[in-house]
Amino acid sequence: MERNPTLQALSDWLESTWLGNAFIDQGYWSWPMAESLHFMGLCLLVGSVGLVDLRMLGMARGIPLSAIHRLIPFGVAGFLLNIMTGSLFVLGDADQYIFNDAFRFKLLFLAIAGINMLFFYSTAFRDAKMLGPEAHMPLKVKLMAGISLACWIGVITAGRLITFYRP
Repeated sequence: MERNPTLQALSDWLESTWLGNAFIDQGYWSWPMAESLHFMGLCLLVGSVGLVDLRMLGMARGIPLSAIHRLIPFGVAGFLLNIMTGSLFVLGDADQYIFNDAFRFKLLFLAIAGINMLFFYSTAFRDAKMLGPEAHMPLKVKLMAGISLACWIGVITAGRLITFYRP
């Protein structure tokens, strides 16, 4: 299969940046250390967001959503850690990512999760947060929580498949 010349030029440029070169040139441990940090960030992100989503879906109804929502700063920290380490992966081996369908699906799931989150916080969060611990969440809140969980499962799955589908 012939590669898109524009994407190939982008890939070549990314790999030639000082950060891409520095990451690869740091030796044997740079990639495994970044992978470990990436996994820790994912645990923070999905652990906190997943708990909030599960609460919105009706689990642990004795705990107010506002209490569980206090975990979100950990999720934000995990997301930022994943952005940093994920960027290093792309810079260090751009061909593996730019031409990889699994990576493209991962980005798609990330985009949907982000849009879903923006929609949730702009339309439903205030009302959901005000509900008591035993109250049932509105259907649209449950739908957004389900989309969020599905997207993060998609991100994890597609991310894992990146290494299996080498372009």
